[in-house]
Amino acid sequence: MGNKCYYQMEKENVAVVYFDNPPLNALDAETMEQFGSIMKQLVQDNAVHIIVLTGKGSTFVVGADVNAVKEVDTHEKGVEITSRAQAMVSLCELSPKPVIALINGLCLGGGMEIALACHMRIAATNVQMGLPEIMLGIIPAFGGTQRSARLLGNAKALEIMLTGMFINMDEALRIGLVNRVYPAETLMEEGLKFASSIAKKGQVAVRAIVEAVMKGSKLSLEEGLKLESTLFGRIAETHDKKEGIDAFLEKRKPQFKHC
Repeated sequence: MGNKCYYQMEKENVAVVYFDNPPLNALDAETMEQFGSIMKQLVQDNAVHIIVLTGKGSTFVVGADVNAVKEVDTHEKGVEITSRAQAMVSLCELSPKPVIALINGLCLGGGMEIALACHMRIAATNVQMGLPEIMLGIIPAFGGTQRSARLLGNAKALEIMLTGMFINMDEALRIGLVNRVYPAETLMEEGLKFASSIAKKGQVAVRAIVEAVMKGSKLSLEEGLKLESTLFGRIAETHDKKEGIDAFLEKRKPQFKHC
């Protein structure tokens, strides 16, 4: 089994995960298994502050392997394969560390579902995104129906999925599907610069913000506010909180220890 998904460390404790399954980085079983293993490893690695996902070559990810989907011909198989894939994709959303999709080309089907599960999305100007499963007589089932509606609202999510439309980056920015857009030739540089700016912050606070937003979005406002207070209380006793305040008052750069 070759390396269809791998990672390398960049500056400032940023890990870049590459999908590498030519020609279009389709999500076959091997790619998904390798991706899941890497995500679990990076979440546990204290040297990693930020996780960036991107595609090797000129494509992010085009989606599931259609030939493999063709073989799914029973209810049991359908539930099994999608449940397994959903668990892998959910590792992005459930990561306590920020996960950023750096979208460098076509981002369709399962690729967009992975991007939707990331905490933020940065794309090249020439990217097209979509959930075109309807054209094959199937539905997005790696989390796409649920996350697109939560991010974009029911009406826009339904429009995207029921028409199979491709979304250009002007539209993606307008509807909040992506955070930032850069020319393709500077995407990696700008994306890593953005990731590094977060990696330099105190990671105790970074992870608390991620937890507050991701968990809080599934709670009532009252419950979310209690979570926020609990997280602030946890931070109040940390080195980084004391160092951050002292550095501000002393007009110097803070030296965070991430504890």
